[in-house]
Amino acid sequence: MSAEKDIAFSLEIREAFREVPDEKYLDYGGHAVKLRTMVLGWMFLSGLGPLVQGNPQESPVIFPVLKGPYLGQTLPGMKAELFAPGIVSTGMTERTIATTPDGREIYFELAFGRIVTIMMTKVENGRWTEPAIAPFASDLKYFHFEPCLSADGRKILFLSNRPRQDDKPKPGWAYQHIWAADRKEGGQWGEPYDLGDPINSGQAEFFPSLADDDTLYFTRSTPSGEKPMIWRSRCVGGKYQLPEALPDTVNGKGSLYNACIAPDESYLIACVDGREDSLAPGLPNYYIFFRSANDRWSEGINLGADINFPGAAANAPYVARDAKYFFFGSTKTKPFNFSTNPVTSQMLLEYFTGPQNGDSDIYWIEASFLKKLRPAASK
Repeated sequence: MSAEKDIAFSLEIREAFREVPDEKYLDYGGHAVKLRTMVLGWMFLSGLGPLVQGNPQESPVIFPVLKGPYLGQTLPGMKAELFAPGIVSTGMTERTIATTPDGREIYFELAFGRIVTIMMTKVENGRWTEPAIAPFASDLKYFHFEPCLSADGRKILFLSNRPRQDDKPKPGWAYQHIWAADRKEGGQWGEPYDLGDPINSGQAEFFPSLADDDTLYFTRSTPSGEKPMIWRSRCVGGKYQLPEALPDTVNGKGSLYNACIAPDESYLIACVDGREDSLAPGLPNYYIFFRSANDRWSEGINLGADINFPGAAANAPYVARDAKYFFFGSTKTKPFNFSTNPVTSQMLLEYFTGPQNGDSDIYWIEASFLKKLRPAASK
């Protein structure tokens, strides 16, 4: 195609995209997703994204006005719902989410192709901003994943493949360690830094989770990925102490990883693989482990089919700081309900550029059911 024809074609595409009504929604797995969002995703997958973007200041894509708690989403009840479809759960890979104590900032991980990063959105002038890459995760030659905020919102921990001091850069997930960033005066985030010894070691450390008193729970495994386990480090005088592995009542059955501690440390929810009571044989499920006042842990209890969807893998739990809502990542897939034949490439593209396409999405549910699962013996 000649340069003149290419320019003309790009203008036609951009004008056509502007004609897609902003208020038009499509139904994806029972959730309304903006048609403009789906069309843009299709264009990017088709290589046409740059044609509709043009000058960012002239972009036809307008982020909707969202007001109220949790991006203005309808709060869930006792049934798990997809969280913020088309905004957070988009069809790319989203698993872990974290919120500030005041609920005015949300961080979530996103992976798409070679991009593995942490997104953030916050309330400005009474409305939520369009999700954008968090400043401490902006160097895209490195991976950033699994955000975790402290109880005061002044520190954020996350997994990164950045090399530690004296380590030579290596591709992929050769390095898995916990990094951090601190909030500066004015609310901006400082530069990321290695959390250091004794948390990070020659092994792989990932998925940090902080209790209200800054006690750190995290996963540690060998670089080759042999049986991961959940570890705990108390914070004394602002310093993390030598970590200890949780007892066999927690780590003994199956392979545990990606564990979230309740804010008051009364329970822990983990992804567990290889247990005979899994509801999806061959796939990890979510289990809850209760902690007593004398630091004894209960056996793991499966969270059931309402959380462990049939045929879906558990990957990242999160309990909001106020303990009102439980968020979790899942690979739940919507059915192929195509009523026409043949199935066209556009139909497939629309399917795969929305949530519940087989990649991980984020769900949420009212969290009061969790404590009701506590066995009487562990109280």
